[in-house]
Amino acid sequence: MADTTAERHTLERLSEEYRTEVPDDLRAARSFDWYLDALYDDPRIARNAHQRVADMFDHYGTHYDDERGVVEYALAAEDPLHDGENVFYGREVHEAIHEFVNKVKSGARGLGPEKRIKLLLGPVGSGKSHFDYLVRRYFEAYTREDAGRMYTFRWVDLCSVIDDQDPDDDTVRSPMSQDPLVLLPKEQRQDVIDDLNERLDAPYTLRNDQHPDPASEFYLNELLAHYDDDLERVLDEHVEVVRLVADENRRECIETFEPKDKKNQDETELTGDVNYAKLAVYGESDPRAFDYAGAFCNANRGLFSGEELLKLQREFLYDFLHASQESTIKPKNNPRIDIDQVIVGRTNMPEYREKTGDEKMEAFNDRTKRIDYPYVLEYESEARIYEKMLANADVPNVHVEPHALEMAGLFGVLTRLEEPTDETVTLVEKAKVYNGELEDEEIDGRKLREDAAESADIGEGMDGISARFVGDEIAEAIMDATHRERSHLSPLSVFDHFEANLGGHGSIAADDLDRYERLLDRVREEYRERAIEDVRHALAYDVDELRRQGEKYMDHVMAYIDDDTVDDELTGRESEPDETFLRAVEEQLDVPSDRKDDFRQEVSNWVSRRAREGRGFDPQENDRLRRALERKLWEDKKHNINFSALVSATDLDDEDRSAWVDALVDRGYSEDGAAEVLEYAGAAVARSEIEDGGD
Repeated sequence: MADTTAERHTLERLSEEYRTEVPDDLRAARSFDWYLDALYDDPRIARNAHQRVADMFDHYGTHYDDERGVVEYALAAEDPLHDGENVFYGREVHEAIHEFVNKVKSGARGLGPEKRIKLLLGPVGSGKSHFDYLVRRYFEAYTREDAGRMYTFRWVDLCSVIDDQDPDDDTVRSPMSQDPLVLLPKEQRQDVIDDLNERLDAPYTLRNDQHPDPASEFYLNELLAHYDDDLERVLDEHVEVVRLVADENRRECIETFEPKDKKNQDETELTGDVNYAKLAVYGESDPRAFDYAGAFCNANRGLFSGEELLKLQREFLYDFLHASQESTIKPKNNPRIDIDQVIVGRTNMPEYREKTGDEKMEAFNDRTKRIDYPYVLEYESEARIYEKMLANADVPNVHVEPHALEMAGLFGVLTRLEEPTDETVTLVEKAKVYNGELEDEEIDGRKLREDAAESADIGEGMDGISARFVGDEIAEAIMDATHRERSHLSPLSVFDHFEANLGGHGSIAADDLDRYERLLDRVREEYRERAIEDVRHALAYDVDELRRQGEKYMDHVMAYIDDDTVDDELTGRESEPDETFLRAVEEQLDVPSDRKDDFRQEVSNWVSRRAREGRGFDPQENDRLRRALERKLWEDKKHNINFSALVSATDLDDEDRSAWVDALVDRGYSEDGAAEVLEYAGAAVARSEIEDGGD
């Protein structure tokens, strides 16, 4: 169909869309008096960096998870600005983000963390760098909105007053992008701030005791001297207030600092250096001859992001002491410069251990607030990472079979978990508890986490295989399937790629290989059980029969609990609850006879809760009851299945086999994937049932 003008993105349409994204006053120049009025209308404009970043997280939305006691910030949990492209998954990850935000919010209140480096510590590939990246993107967007707006100033018409001013510098923007309030003498400034705090509706108070940067202080003093200390005239005639928008590419209010070669590290990269082009004009030690291009200068009013921070030389890290504790920097041969920024560092485990063991780094370590950023420990959340990876890529026409991503996630998670101290709990069972399964069984998830926190070197989830490795192997398996002209990706092919490439991956230590291979065997076993369940489901599943059996079970359970009778289905007479039937269901979950009352009461309570909520009975919505009924249904129906045909048949047109394939397709398999799982798990089911029948 031919495009119409209405359907196309014309230049006119693109231009209009762009205009809506640009702040209305981005190009406007306002007076200092206008700025004061704006502050009295909206005191939040005068927030410091910690306060603005803290409000940014709340601005995009929050959700409190009562069960986990964690605040999930929409910025990371939903990513509304990018249609969910950068969503983060996993309880531990959101706990780390929550802790990061709490430290920023504590800093906003002046409780101490504003004087500390927020150090994200985690293993490679845990997502800490991507979270830091996302915070910077949202800060840029927030400062473009009215809720996050901030302003700075520029000096104008300087040559009319200052005789030796370079004509190229007749208009000079605040080199540190400072708040215009710094131009007020401290006593008068505090009076204004006191007024603003009376009008402020926020959990923090406004503060600003900064000095103007040395160049601005020079201009202010020169102009005050010229106008006989008439501050109003100076600000009216030589200061324009302009909108300030954070932009990392332009190095405005956001700076990312990366470590260079140790031999080439220079503190001027952080604090700025002499502007040699201006040195001949203004002379040595003149503040106008300084180049405010250091990373701390560029990050003022916003975010400083230190990538692989602890790879810097010890001497180089000393610059962070004053920057964090005193909120100042000290360039060579220049006055101190006040700064206002949230300093975030990122580091991996080896560098952290090296620096924390260095006694000479005690002062630096004391000025950091460590935030552990672990790997994901819920395997379904881990699988969603891989789903997102595939959703964001141009994936070939390959069908991802059921369990492929979940079992890949389970393998990754098992490598990260601490072995349970309770010998009655297996590592796979622990992974299931963390995943929200086995909740009704006698496994204390809280205690598992507490024990792991005590036994781990730093914290659980701080080592193991990264999602990056697993994702790479899934990608390789997909491409291998395309080369082999296979239309599906099964868990078995993913396992094969893990096994083949574990030993050759640079991030996996040789000492861990044996353990990882054993864990992979456990995942294979888990998948085998799930595949067998799927095949059994395909061979015997009947939704209507499952509901009938579920209703019968509940009728007999309620009669048992109430010491009542039930109507016999055949005769219509009153009869005692059928204990044989009840136990036939419960034994499918290995519920012992001495715990049958607990199980029955648990299911009864579940039904009662649903009734109070106005919801009907559906056995498929109770995981344990559903599994028990499905297995009972299998036991009832398996005698009518031709298992010999299942073992030997290869003709997919066979009537029974086609029906089984169709049933598996209904569960999400492709036809080829269904055929594979019938061959893999179906034969195992058939052999076990044939053997049982022959005993």
